[in-house]
Amino acid sequence: MADESDDRPLATEAEAKAVASAVRLRILRLCLDKALTNKEIAQRLGANPATVLHHVRKLVDTGFLAAQEERSGARGAREIPYLATRKSWRLKMGEEHWSVLTGAMLQVFQSEVAQLDDPAQVNVARLGPRLSEAQYEEFQRRLQALLNDLARQEPGPDAKPYSLFIAIHPDTGRE
Repeated sequence: MADESDDRPLATEAEAKAVASAVRLRILRLCLDKALTNKEIAQRLGANPATVLHHVRKLVDTGFLAAQEERSGARGAREIPYLATRKSWRLKMGEEHWSVLTGAMLQVFQSEVAQLDDPAQVNVARLGPRLSEAQYEEFQRRLQALLNDLARQEPGPDAKPYSLFIAIHPDTGRE
């Protein structure tokens, strides 16, 4: 979501490409609250550790993941846990990256929802408003402000993790 009043810095080409991957978006979500090693990330994704390491390195190189203090794992193996920096929320993506990023976000949403035991755990709603350009821009501004407020909130002691996915699109079937 972007508008003219969005004063976040524009993502570089490398940053935009780094987050335009469903796998990388899932890695960022896994490492959002707790630092995980490459092996732990691979296990949670059900993926090959070598493939995951490629994605982790790209996220580290672009500042979306930060290596934490090295620790000893099983049998004294050297392990480096990684934590998401939340940088993706602090950047805006150029319009040229929206298509790929939107596709990646849709893939992540579908994969996360597929992991739920009961689809009723997803709180969804659909609405078909008709908006002028000014109303649409005001809606986007208010929604962005709400999301920014939510992103800044400190979790309470009993906080549970949730994922939020919001989409608005032209309804070409109603023209």
